[in-house]
Amino acid sequence: MCSQQWHSLSALQLSLSARIQAPVDRLRDTQLETDVLSHNTAIADKIKALTGKDAQTACGGFKNLGQCVAAAHVAKNLDIRGGFDALKAKVTGTGAVSLGKAIKGFAPDVDAKAETKKANQQASDDLKESSS
Repeated sequence: MCSQQWHSLSALQLSLSARIQAPVDRLRDTQLETDVLSHNTAIADKIKALTGKDAQTACGGFKNLGQCVAAAHVAKNLDIRGGFDALKAKVTGTGAVSLGKAIKGFAPDVDAKAETKKANQQASDDLKESSS
C-alpha cells in the first residue's frame, strides 16, 4: 500500500470512529444527566418549580442540564407565551435555535443577550447550590 493510500485509509478510519463515538458520548452524557437528576433532588425540585414538570421530562432533549435550567429560567423570567414547553420546542430538536434567538422570537423588545447571560448565571448558581 502506498503512503497516500495509507493516509486516506487512516483518515477514513478516524472519520468513522468519530461518527460512532459521537452518539456514544451523547448517550453517556444523557445517562450522566439522568443519574444527576435521580440522585440530586435539590436540582430536580428546582426544575419542577420552574417548569411544572418532573426534571427528567423537562430536560429531555437538551444537550446538558445547564441548558435545561437556563431555558427554564428564561421561560419564567420573561413569562414566555406558551411557557417552558414553547421555549423548549425552539431550542431543542430539528431546526433548533440558540437560546438568544429563541428569546428574540418570543420577546423581541428585550435584550436577548442580557437575558441569556442572566439565565445562564441563574442556572450556574442553581447547579452549584444543589451540588453542595
